[in-house]
Amino acid sequence: MLVDFFFTLRKYQVPASLRELLDLLKAMEQGVVFASLEDFYSLSRVILVKDESQYDKFDQAFAEYFDGVQSINLFDNTLPDDWLRKTFERHLSDDEKKAIEAMGGLDKLMETLKKRLEEQKKRHEGGNKWIGTGGTSPFGAYGYNPEGIRVGQDGNRNFSAVKVWDKREFRNLSTDVELGTRNIKVALRKLRKFARTGASEELDMDATIAGTARNAGLLDIHMVPERHNAVKVLMFFDVGGSMDAHIKVCEELFSAVHTEFKHLEYFYFHNCVYEGVWKDNQRRHNEAMSVWDVIHKYGSDYKLIFVGDATMGPYEITYPGGSVEHWNKESGEAWLRRMLGHFQRAIWLNPQPKEHWPYYHSIRIIQDIMSQRMFPLTLDGLSEGIQCLSRKSG
Repeated sequence: MLVDFFFTLRKYQVPASLRELLDLLKAMEQGVVFASLEDFYSLSRVILVKDESQYDKFDQAFAEYFDGVQSINLFDNTLPDDWLRKTFERHLSDDEKKAIEAMGGLDKLMETLKKRLEEQKKRHEGGNKWIGTGGTSPFGAYGYNPEGIRVGQDGNRNFSAVKVWDKREFRNLSTDVELGTRNIKVALRKLRKFARTGASEELDMDATIAGTARNAGLLDIHMVPERHNAVKVLMFFDVGGSMDAHIKVCEELFSAVHTEFKHLEYFYFHNCVYEGVWKDNQRRHNEAMSVWDVIHKYGSDYKLIFVGDATMGPYEITYPGGSVEHWNKESGEAWLRRMLGHFQRAIWLNPQPKEHWPYYHSIRIIQDIMSQRMFPLTLDGLSEGIQCLSRKSG
């Protein structure tokens, strides 16, 4: 039972395990849901999916296995006649069948739907003919025709539609896309993995009671990491020039880490780190902080994160005087290696799409300096970077 569904999930790379499939079967045996495909969808997603970034893959797999409509374009010229007919007949009550017959029969309803899809080229709202929302047409969403086909409606409003075709609401949670306004919440969950290494400062009441009971009343105190993350993070953001195209994603990343970490320090640089960095871009030339001071002020237990596209002239990294803004007596590479020598746990997050990296010599240079600890600024890349920073050695 549900073995083919399980393999369909695997086909779409949903990392569901056999243990989770058995849990789903157990829930079905206990009657948690009954005779409702929507309820089964909710239950199976809760049990089989452990990461929001997999929701879209799950939706596609579910559609293929149970609906068979994952690849249908509603405004294409082709519709699966056999599938539509069987689905209608299965869902229609006797009264609804009589109502459809009064309209000219099921063949007439399907013929009209196809004709409307061919004629309509854009969204329509209201009315009694076009496929749209809020009208009395038998095709669309949020309408009042009792013999309707619901297309694109979020949920069931009047319990009168034959079939639901809803948009995949979680497609922007895919793990290989850049961070965005919505999936920044998923990124926060990735960042919380740091919490496991927090300082033991809070009493674990349940574990303490259980341990004391096992010790015949002798107090056995257990501590857990404090709720607010105790990990220390030092971030350096590249600003200006080619980074202007990545302002939005960098702002969202900064907001995420600023909310998550109790001990966060940040600085700005341009293209490559040299002898000075700054906190206020308006006063960068007057209030820069020496990188030597950064090294001396912040301990080696800080986790170092560079955020930049590493897109520049190679000489800006490897030669004295390579900076495009000032004369640097020592190369950017020299300063980067000094920082990496002090902060042993360090990564570089690059908002530039990874497939573009091979075309930039400067990116390859930075990758070598970072010992290949450069990761794309995507959910997967951020997750890999977090794991790298969490290891005992950088």
